[in-house]
Amino acid sequence: MTLADDLRAVVRDYLDARPAASWRTFANDVGIAGLLVPERYGGAGCGPAETAAVAEELGRALSPHPFLQSAVMAVEAARACGDERVLTALAGGETTATVVLPGDGELRLEGDLLTGVVPYALEGELVLLYAAGSLVEAVPAERETYRTMDESRPLQRLSFRDTPVRRLGDDTAWARVRDLGIAALAAEQVGGAQRCLDMAAEHALRRHQFGRPIGSFQAIKHKLADLLLLVESARSAAGAAAEDEVSAAVAGSYCTEAYLTAAGENIQVHGGIGITWEHPAHRYFKRATSDAQLFGPPQAHRARLAAHVFDGGV
Repeated sequence: MTLADDLRAVVRDYLDARPAASWRTFANDVGIAGLLVPERYGGAGCGPAETAAVAEELGRALSPHPFLQSAVMAVEAARACGDERVLTALAGGETTATVVLPGDGELRLEGDLLTGVVPYALEGELVLLYAAGSLVEAVPAERETYRTMDESRPLQRLSFRDTPVRRLGDDTAWARVRDLGIAALAAEQVGGAQRCLDMAAEHALRRHQFGRPIGSFQAIKHKLADLLLLVESARSAAGAAAEDEVSAAVAGSYCTEAYLTAAGENIQVHGGIGITWEHPAHRYFKRATSDAQLFGPPQAHRARLAAHVFDGGV
């Protein structure tokens, strides 16, 4: 077994046994927070394969833990500029962080004062922002937490009013930060899609109509077979997503649509019970729907691919 396989098993067992554990507890027990942090800053110094394994299990469990924004995006942003303070704090799980990418808000940086609003940001105690060609850290003057359709992915509105900033570096690494976020999200989407397929297959074996399991009917067989192909193809796309900008854009498009399809078909296979509040199928559909907007919808990723194909760049 590889380290990624070991991590996948450990994270799955932990989330099954302690689904309500806090991020700090999770980080202390499993060491997830510092997975990508270089060893000299107290982390594990792992890479994309291990990240994908962990993210897939978090997606499978619909975990609200801030692995995507804190342990992946914020770590990469801080690592690119060599900020020891942020990396050390994130490695131990002492704090969480979120990253605001260019275009995510209307921000104005004048000197060392930041003004503006970020309408939608993933939750994080530290806020790292790309603004005016720089990466800065700032404490929002106001945070407003939304009540979202997908309660497993909290979002906030951040406001800044002549807020002092701490400059960390320039913005040369922001595209890589975005692409690693897309890669981690794609792995989460694969985990969620796989869980939808598993739920649908289990129900098709248990549910009987006309004296036989509904999974024996051709229509259900074909639906599940198509989903299996879709999920496995998405897993391949997610596995390559961290390689470069093109692979990230492919995964951003394909894995998003695969998850939406798997979540919708899971409800269809379950029938009436699939649309009830008591059954978890609707929670996966909500996560799939919110994920489809996180780094832009599938067509936005395809537009990046089109730019690469026709113009030679992403």
